[in-house]
Amino acid sequence: MRKEDCYFLGKITRRHGLAGNVILKLDTDQPELYNKLESIFVEINGLLVPFFIAKSSWSKLDALNIAFKNSSEALVDQSLGKSVYLPLASLPKLSGKQFYYHEVVGFDILDENDNNCGVIRSINDQTAQNYFVTNLDGKEVVIPIIKDWIIEVNRDERFIKMQLPEGLIDVFLVPSKKDE
Repeated sequence: MRKEDCYFLGKITRRHGLAGNVILKLDTDQPELYNKLESIFVEINGLLVPFFIAKSSWSKLDALNIAFKNSSEALVDQSLGKSVYLPLASLPKLSGKQFYYHEVVGFDILDENDNNCGVIRSINDQTAQNYFVTNLDGKEVVIPIIKDWIIEVNRDERFIKMQLPEGLIDVFLVPSKKDE
């Protein structure tokens, strides 16, 4: 399994108890989707290694207590502090204006008049307000991801049409008087 074909699920943070269980801290808005995991991929030395799950239970709202099949001290030690991934193919398909962040990288952002506002280079989800980072005319443009601003997500033509506030794009493209 290649990392490019997977998405980040969370991190194995610590041991739990004496029976070789570990705690998997999930990085998701919908942890309930992961209550019946059969296997996970743990990144060890840059490779994704499959770990099969014997049983799991909730430790907290966003953390699973996991027992691996054929678990050993060495197996548990190898997994501690490591990132966990699942195949992209395991994600349910979204439609309409819903999208996964990883699937829209490379999409164009269009305003309501079909003006190009840049190509999505990355998405920052590490702040209170998530935002698209686009490239327009060689300049970095930041566009907040606000559900009410999204008019259309077109997967076939690879664009997201948004109703952007007047002047938002100009903030990044038009030099200010201080810059002159």
